[in-house]
Amino acid sequence: MPDFRVLHQMFKESATIALEQQIGKPKVVLVEPDFPSSKATIIGLPNETVVIKADAFHCENVFQGSKGECKRADFIVFACAGDKKVVLFIEMKAVKGNRKEIIQQLTGAHCFFSYCQEIGKFFWGVKDFLEGFNHRFISLSHTSIPKRKTRLDRNQGCHDSPDKMMKIDCPHNLQFNMLAGG
Repeated sequence: MPDFRVLHQMFKESATIALEQQIGKPKVVLVEPDFPSSKATIIGLPNETVVIKADAFHCENVFQGSKGECKRADFIVFACAGDKKVVLFIEMKAVKGNRKEIIQQLTGAHCFFSYCQEIGKFFWGVKDFLEGFNHRFISLSHTSIPKRKTRLDRNQGCHDSPDKMMKIDCPHNLQFNMLAGG
C-alpha cells in the first residue's frame, strides 16, 4: 500500500516507535514522554502499522496557543489489515486528565494528521494519501498504576471524534481490534 511506504519515508526514525513481535503479531509499548513509568501496550496490531510520536511536532514557534491549537496527543497509530484502515489518536495521562485539555490534545493530533495528509498529497504526489481511514480517539489514564484491572467506559458510542473519545483507565495489554472497532 503506497500510504505506508510514504509514511515510512516521511517520518524521521526519532519520531516513530518500533514495533515488537509477540506470538507472531506486532505489538507496541507506548511510554508517556514525561513519565517513563507510565506505559500502555497494544497487542494484536496488523503487520502494516506505523506508530509516531505526535507531540514531537512543535508548532509553538508559529501559533499563540491561546485556544489550545499547540496541543497534540502523544501518539498516532496508522494501521491497515486487509481493507480495514484505521488511525488511532492516543493521549496518555499518568493520572486522570482534564477532559477539555484531552479534547484539545486529540484535536491537535487530528490537525497534525491532516497536515501529514497534505504533505503526502503534494510532496509525494499521492492524490488519495491517507484517504479512507477510520479515525478513533482514545484517552488512556492512570497509566502509571501497574497492578489494577483495566477499566473501559462502555457508555459511549463510536469514538470517532475527540469529544466522543474512548476512555480507558489502567490500560494494560490493550487489543488493537477493541481500540479500532466501532
